[in-house]
Amino acid sequence: MDFQSTEPGRDCPFCPRLVAFREEWRAKEPSWHNAPVPTFLPPEGAQGVRLLIVGLAPGLRGANRTGRPFTGDYAGDLLYSTLIRFGFARGQFKARPDDGLELAGTAITNAVRCVPPQNKPVGEEIATCRRFLSATIAALPRLEAILSLGAISHQSTVRALGLKLSANPFRHGGRLEAGRIALFSSYHCSRYNTNTGVLTEEMFVSVFRQMADFLEAANPAT
Repeated sequence: MDFQSTEPGRDCPFCPRLVAFREEWRAKEPSWHNAPVPTFLPPEGAQGVRLLIVGLAPGLRGANRTGRPFTGDYAGDLLYSTLIRFGFARGQFKARPDDGLELAGTAITNAVRCVPPQNKPVGEEIATCRRFLSATIAALPRLEAILSLGAISHQSTVRALGLKLSANPFRHGGRLEAGRIALFSSYHCSRYNTNTGVLTEEMFVSVFRQMADFLEAANPAT
């Protein structure tokens, strides 16, 4: 499968509310990305991906502005520093898409590809955009682990994997098996969650340690 065929077009028409919001911000900030945010891949492309990170949706002044997931807002600071710490990324994260940072065996996407008003997609939008999440997962032939960030991301990923949500509820630090893929879950690394103590850096690192150990055991030579 051609990975590009899994990505929504720049003018994806499926969610009227998100289309209207996108057009509003194109008029306000014509230099911003203001379009569905594509999956961030490592230099070797889809063939090299063993770990997929699934966030909720682009932040208005983050990925919606820059065009790269988790780039330009606070959530990216913790995510990318942790990816670098565990060898899932290399270089320096400077919160802009030309900072030279590269992923290593990892890809990053969102359950909803377009920025939603107030950072809150509705159920129909989440369900509609799942076609792209499902296609992304299917287009990663070496995928072994997924990390979902937050309950909505977890729920959409569970459904994309063909599992029952009632049997696989969200919990921080959770892990479930879906055939060849292990799904790990964490609270979202948003500023709100870290400021309120819902998620600490130690809690986040613990989930990454679980994933790193899993991937090492699955293929020690990698």
